[in-house]
Amino acid sequence: MNDTALPTTLARLQANTAAATKGAAGFGAGPETAKRVGQEFEALFLSEMLGPVFESTDTDGLFGGGEGEKIFRSMMVQEYGKAIAQSGGVGIADAVQREILRMQENQQ
Repeated sequence: MNDTALPTTLARLQANTAAATKGAAGFGAGPETAKRVGQEFEALFLSEMLGPVFESTDTDGLFGGGEGEKIFRSMMVQEYGKAIAQSGGVGIADAVQREILRMQENQQ
């Protein structure tokens, strides 16, 4: 990951989290919505962390490389993030869910 990618990634994660939290907390979302938002955030986070791992993989050969591969590789990494988050993840979704529910309690 280059020097400018990390701040951009963190800013995007922060913006998405703020929007999701505001949306979920603002409409009185229940535990199911908070859980879904937490899983979506965790999937996004994991995708961003897995991205550099797959960027460094060389693809030589007749059908390797090119812009198409870059696009499909990013889609594959996003799906990996979703799959990991849906299968239990690394605990980020639970923390986000607790925080959303805590924010709702404070608004009432």
